[in-house]
Amino acid sequence: MLPKFLITCLLLIVSLSASASPTIIPAPPSVPATSYLLLDFHSGRVLAEKDAEMQVEPASITKLMSGYVLYKALASGTISVEDEVLVSEKAWRTYGSRMFIEVNHRVRLGDLLRGMVIQSGNDATVALAEHLAGTESGFVAIMNAEAQALGMNGSHFANATGMPHENHYTTAHDIAVLMRAVITEFPEHYALYKEREFTYNGIKQYNRNKLLWRDPSVDGGKTGHTEAAGYCLVVSAERDGMRLITVVLGTDSEDARARHSQALLNYGYRFFETHRLYGAGEALTEARVWKGAQEKVGLGLDGDLYVTIPRGQYSKLDAMMELTPNVEAPVAKGAALGDVNVSLNGEVIKSQPLVALEAVDEGGFVRRATDAVLKWFD
Repeated sequence: MLPKFLITCLLLIVSLSASASPTIIPAPPSVPATSYLLLDFHSGRVLAEKDAEMQVEPASITKLMSGYVLYKALASGTISVEDEVLVSEKAWRTYGSRMFIEVNHRVRLGDLLRGMVIQSGNDATVALAEHLAGTESGFVAIMNAEAQALGMNGSHFANATGMPHENHYTTAHDIAVLMRAVITEFPEHYALYKEREFTYNGIKQYNRNKLLWRDPSVDGGKTGHTEAAGYCLVVSAERDGMRLITVVLGTDSEDARARHSQALLNYGYRFFETHRLYGAGEALTEARVWKGAQEKVGLGLDGDLYVTIPRGQYSKLDAMMELTPNVEAPVAKGAALGDVNVSLNGEVIKSQPLVALEAVDEGGFVRRATDAVLKWFD
């Protein structure tokens, strides 16, 4: 239980009984790619990047957004994995990577999802898009709306598959945002991305993500390749509770995108560590509430607070809680009434709002009158 002080600031010294010597952090690996990003999943801290906001063609990484749209529809009950999807001629004729579905045949939606995720089938993706939205263009409108809702402001999609188009682009940063959303919101569907192979209609098809064979900590990702986009890869890995996401775009070969992604993962795990300092909904302190039905309200966080720091620096973390002065009722549950500021060696590395853990109604006449006098003297 954290100590509580009746002052506006609370200083917490986070200590570690045994701490290694500080690790010297070298420069990130040199990655010959158009753009790349290394991100900690929990804290959101960027550990390495190059032109992460540059708009580029994503190729079949596009299907990560197509999947996100479909997973939301599945969660809402709009569609079901047991749906029998009629394959249109357009879906059947779609060129590029294929699941080898046949025109005018009905295919279970769950099988099409596997064909889209594991094999990266363009035919499966178009069939799914048409099943949900009627047309691929209608599906693309949903993709763009969801991208905006996620804050993917550097992205615009023109199709569901990732085929080249002048108005089809995204950024390494936006892909990482999308990957975090898929893992967080739909872990049951994210599990598909680690499957190495898929057999449909007697044809065995392999996942193009080579890191699934090379690194046991890699549990998902999506590949992409066109002549214009180059070889692209987004992956996520988890080691000892620390999850990283890498996005590497525009390399010159299938092996290169895997090799450079692996180098970034190794760099992140070797030189950084992530810690959960406080949990969502945990009472950290309390604030005085004037003229309220109750005198105090508990404060905490609306989401877990994680920090990613250089290895060996945990004992140097400080956390200060700054509370909003002169809080008056009514107070809504979730209202921001201060901040937690976490610093390392005197530099703030993470801030998160302190919120009211419950609502406080306005007090009666006597309480309001009494507090008005007390506040005047305070």
